[in-house]
Amino acid sequence: MVHIYCGDGKGKTTAAMGLALRAAGRGKRVLIAQFLKGADTGERLALARLPEVELLAVPERVTFSFRMTEQERREAARRFLNLCACCRERLASGQAELVVLDEACAAVNTGLLPLEELLTLVDGAPEGAELVLTGRDPAPELLERADYITEMRCIQHPFQRGVAARPGIEY
Repeated sequence: MVHIYCGDGKGKTTAAMGLALRAAGRGKRVLIAQFLKGADTGERLALARLPEVELLAVPERVTFSFRMTEQERREAARRFLNLCACCRERLASGQAELVVLDEACAAVNTGLLPLEELLTLVDGAPEGAELVLTGRDPAPELLERADYITEMRCIQHPFQRGVAARPGIEY
């Protein structure tokens, strides 16, 4: 099954990590690949403690895509292709039953991950696997393949009043 958490509201990653936690609690092998995210997040710190969860490596810090140099964009694109290849390998070998592709939709939208690469991963997932994709504005081709689509809508957010992101709440 393919799950998509999308929209402009807070909670996409939180929902995906909640599902990862639920699956791990039931003994399922969980793989988490994060695109456009750095290592300093509360969910990574918590999920790293669970033996059922494998967190693929991310850079310590990540530059916003619109601020990346050409070199940073090339490195990110290369890393994202490697993340997808690793996910395909873990799924094919049965080492992962639930795979979270956090901000994969955003990686596609920024041009750092080819949509075809993500579609190959989704289409090649074995029977019984669960794939969770997050990010704003998922491509229509992804929506067509989804079994679950949940949209988070921002009605109000402290950032609109100039409040900076807070550890443990926004990351």
